[in-house]
Amino acid sequence: MTTEDACSTFLVRHAWLALRGHVAEALVQHDLSVAQFASLLMLDEDPGMSVADVARRVSTARQSANEMLGGLERAGLVERRPHPTDRRSQQIFLTEAGRARLGETLPIVQAVEGRLSQGFTPDQLAVVNAWLRRMTEGAAAGGEEIPTL
Repeated sequence: MTTEDACSTFLVRHAWLALRGHVAEALVQHDLSVAQFASLLMLDEDPGMSVADVARRVSTARQSANEMLGGLERAGLVERRPHPTDRRSQQIFLTEAGRARLGETLPIVQAVEGRLSQGFTPDQLAVVNAWLRRMTEGAAAGGEEIPTL
């Protein structure tokens, strides 16, 4: 039995690093990092997230997320608005330009994923996605924050 067979963690890490590299290469043409793309995707799905929310979801420190969001803001892709009930907090929203950039880049990322997952059936990919979601939800349900590396 190999180390990878004994512990899925290594396989997931290697897959993430490989996928991230290919996605980063594709996104560079659109002036986005993988974390910036992920933030646009999340903000489209869940508008009004706080900086802390974004940081948790992209597994980074709040300060790093704030800097990354600042870059997206300077590019006109997101905007910050005061939180309606918490004067210390701001909510982050996509701008029309942010939605357009996401619309340009999502098919590119999906094409990379499709190319790298060739040979898998839709049912196999559904099982992998369900496993990954369940692992993430399991960690979150235990009150664990996803650590930053």
